Amino acid sequence: MPFQHFLAHLLNLVFAGSANWLLNAIGHPAMNPAAPIDGTFTMELIAFLILMVFFVIVRVSLNVERPGVAQQLAEMAEEFVTGQTEPIIGEKYGLYLGFLTALILFVLVNNLLGLLPDVDTPTASPVVPLGLALITFVYYHLQGLRWNKASYIKQFLGPLWWIAPLMLPIEIISHLARILSLTIRLFANMFASDLLILIFFSLFPLILPLPFIGLHLAVSLIQAYVFMLLASIYIGQAVAHEH
Repeated sequence: MPFQHFLAHLLNLVFAGSANWLLNAIGHPAMNPAAPIDGTFTMELIAFLILMVFFVIVRVSLNVERPGVAQQLAEMAEEFVTGQTEPIIGEKYGLYLGFLTALILFVLVNNLLGLLPDVDTPTASPVVPLGLALITFVYYHLQGLRWNKASYIKQFLGPLWWIAPLMLPIEIISHLARILSLTIRLFANMFASDLLILIFFSLFPLILPLPFIGLHLAVSLIQAYVFMLLASIYIGQAVAHEH
């Protein structure tokens, strides 16, 4: 049994009842009530736990004079996200640093889990990028409303009142297309990377595919960065005062 399905089986033994109750409560019953927790969700949970352990280690080992490895990695991530988002969002960037740092790290860890034996990359399943895209979509709209109130809604109506009936559907479609863009970009690239490695293994099972593993690593880094960058652009546009 593949590793991720073995973990999913263990989770279902313990939490199947709770998972079914939750899914039924939101009106989306599981296709397989005996195993409502699948391998993809299991690996997402693993990614979450990895990040939680990492942040706990950083918190309990904070040292200004002699920072440990975990602290140095956290500082590098924070400095990278700061350097990328401050020019885009502006003076409010610090308010969104936590969200954007968590976003890029969560996407990255999920991408990298595909390098483990018998593990499918979670982000190669469309539901994972879609979930992240929906969270980003809701988040930046909430921030736009927070800072601009009613004037944020006015951006959907255009500069002149008489073109509002035309601008409103165009703007709505434009923003909804962002969900599709975020989802397809991440899903398609990670799925293609997984497929390439699978094909190589099926043709040359005795040769270590180091170039393809390196390619998967590069794609994982780039796609995590692009997802975070696009999220910061959307946030920057939403909180700007030019509405």
